[in-house]
Amino acid sequence: MARTLLKGARYPGDVAIKDGNITEIGIIPPETGDKVINVDGDIITPGLINTHHHLYQWMTRGLASGCDLFQWLTTLYPVWGRMSVDDVHAAALVGLSELALTGCTTASDHHYIVPNNDDAVFDAIVEAANAVGIRLFLSRGSMDLGESAGGLPPDNLVEDRDDILSSTERVIDEHHDGDMVHVVVAPCSPFSVSTELMVESAELARKYGLRMHTHLCETIDEQDHCLERFGKRPVMQLIDWGWAGNDVWLAHGIHLTSEEISLLGKAGTGIAHCPSSNARIAAGLCPVVDFRKNQVPVGLGVDGAASNEVGGLFGEMRQALYTARIREERADALMPKDVLDMGTAGGAQCLGTNNLGVIDVGSPADLVVWSGDDLGGIVDPITALILGPDRRAKHVFVAGRKRVEDGELLGVDIRAAHKRLAERSKRLWD
Repeated sequence: MARTLLKGARYPGDVAIKDGNITEIGIIPPETGDKVINVDGDIITPGLINTHHHLYQWMTRGLASGCDLFQWLTTLYPVWGRMSVDDVHAAALVGLSELALTGCTTASDHHYIVPNNDDAVFDAIVEAANAVGIRLFLSRGSMDLGESAGGLPPDNLVEDRDDILSSTERVIDEHHDGDMVHVVVAPCSPFSVSTELMVESAELARKYGLRMHTHLCETIDEQDHCLERFGKRPVMQLIDWGWAGNDVWLAHGIHLTSEEISLLGKAGTGIAHCPSSNARIAAGLCPVVDFRKNQVPVGLGVDGAASNEVGGLFGEMRQALYTARIREERADALMPKDVLDMGTAGGAQCLGTNNLGVIDVGSPADLVVWSGDDLGGIVDPITALILGPDRRAKHVFVAGRKRVEDGELLGVDIRAAHKRLAERSKRLWD
């Protein structure tokens, strides 16, 4: 197989790709047979890694726009309950396409809505990821604690625990390949699941050697729920359930004490930081600086497009920088290179795939080329990239295969996909 040579990048220099991996970095003379792509003056970064998303929420953007988390959920649960498998596919196709166009090469989707107990929704998400061509961490989410049992979701949206566990095993058997698709065991949140589901899900994940994911410490309401129901704060309850370890990462992690942050760091448990969504629902300011000081892996997440209507990952890097500086009241609390690291290598660490999120010889060629046309004379290209305007990727490669070329998605008609999704969404709004 011939090499692909990205030639002339301002940062980090030329990059050669062969058989899906990076083979050289620096000043690389072209060889006979090379496919040379001119990237003069552009910036090459590792592919961005989205550590937390709810792709189905592309169906319901813009609703409940003045609500906190619990109000937002109780408003939208009935709407989500009307979704079909085809709706989920349409939303996933648009959501993953938009992620790819903003430089995302790996996306984690936490899907916990299974209308009519039809777990074909998970097959639909995998199908959409295959069409777009990016890596998928398919978090088989679940809820088994409905309103009548003291949970937040309506009873018609929860599943039987045994059904959840058997479905999870089916999804693992049919889709987990440890490369383009990774299945994750992911009960939804403390206020929507039973103790039995959390414990048995952890046992199932560790039986298969898979990662575990859930929401935690997003709001004070969640904290109050745990104190009332268990007599413990969320992190301590999580530990009781066996959910602290380097095979776990958590979404949000806003309301934690110093002791709890230290415990997560010692356990190697990661955090998916979703700054725009946190702001949208007024959840709070995530203590990212303290996490990093305590060796807690931190990645970035879009969260659902119903609480972050932009739906792209690129802007979360700048938003994370601004949020940390506001929280710490220090202009150097996070720097541009820090948030690029969170959006790439930090995300890979959360997902347990440390060969992604880097530009190293031998690593998979998951790469993004960003146009340098508007950077002018700015000395530090990473500062220019992060603090500059939101942008689309110029080229995106996943395992060396080009998925975006000159700003256009290959293999998916994004305009037609948006049109189909809008038509489907109207049915839910009526």
